[in-house]
Amino acid sequence: MRQFNERVVLQAVRLNGSLPKADLARLTGLTAQTIGLITTRLEDDGLLLRQDRVRGRIGQPSVPMALNPDGAFSLGIKIGRRSADWLLVDFTGAVRARETLPYDFPDAEALLPEVQKRMRAIQDGMGPLAQRVVGVGVAAPFNLGGWHKMLGLSETVSDQWNHIDLAAQVQAMTEVPVSFAKDTQAACVAELVSGRGRDLKSFLYLFVDTFVGGGLVLNSHLHGGIHGNAGAVASLPLQVASGGAVPEQLLAHASLWELEQHFKGKGLDPTAAYDDRALEGPYAPLTDAWIASAAQGLAQCVVSGTAFLDLDAVVIDGSFSRTMLKRLIEQTTLALRNYNWEGLWPAKVIAGSIGSDARALGGALLPLHENFAPDRDLFLKVTS
Repeated sequence: MRQFNERVVLQAVRLNGSLPKADLARLTGLTAQTIGLITTRLEDDGLLLRQDRVRGRIGQPSVPMALNPDGAFSLGIKIGRRSADWLLVDFTGAVRARETLPYDFPDAEALLPEVQKRMRAIQDGMGPLAQRVVGVGVAAPFNLGGWHKMLGLSETVSDQWNHIDLAAQVQAMTEVPVSFAKDTQAACVAELVSGRGRDLKSFLYLFVDTFVGGGLVLNSHLHGGIHGNAGAVASLPLQVASGGAVPEQLLAHASLWELEQHFKGKGLDPTAAYDDRALEGPYAPLTDAWIASAAQGLAQCVVSGTAFLDLDAVVIDGSFSRTMLKRLIEQTTLALRNYNWEGLWPAKVIAGSIGSDARALGGALLPLHENFAPDRDLFLKVTS
């Protein structure tokens, strides 16, 4: 109970900014005496900082309490199909250090030593604060070598990743605990902790990257599913299976890999799919056609998700420009008008707030979330 209450207080400060003890008591429902004891402990642990007294109000001057940015740190590592990222975040979720390594597709033998090298370099640069790193969060696709024929990969390269336990590999590189999440679930964590999750209690999260993916938040908690694979929208069939034909999956229409292929077919730079060039010059007509197709697939995904989950909203984000995201959401919203919504409450489709950093940031936030966010399962863990 003590640990849970401490996390509740930290969450109140994280969501509302610096707060005096009276406001903390009001928001959390804890007594003034309990708040006094908790804030003292958290201040002694270096997690909270006293702010300057606020004067000019009725009664005694109040002393707001704020999160101490140096109170705890976490490192996020995102391993994707096109790049790897390392982010160091402080206790407020602010990014303190960043490393990026682009590639066509990751080679395990070359990338894993680089993971260790860059992780150690970031920690060495922290000096004495390195002892306040509470964990490392790894974000990567479950099947990094999946759909290898579509990607033009050999079975050998694909199979290499399918037999690697990334969490175990990274754990062998560090003494702090390592957490693992599917990359799009990690992105969903970033949205939950630092983005739309501040206002939405339940939402389906869709992230458009080389391959489209997703995550799920229910009652302000990430829902991973039995296998940690909730929100695996890439595999969503877009037609009814009939006559022995295998239906196309959502990833064939709403993934940037598809746009890359269109660019390549016209002799254009495929990496333009991830930046502002996609909406300019010779890229624009190809991008317009891709957006139209992707929006149709995403609309079916939104309707299916709403039917199963009865959500507040569907949040769409991606590793492309914000202008392109805006247009994709507009087209998806238009496509939703073609569906029969009888028996359903239409979900709002809104833009994510994090962007291309979402997976690495979510990976970095995983250990902070696990160590400091309120978790009612704590009681089950203690009794078990």
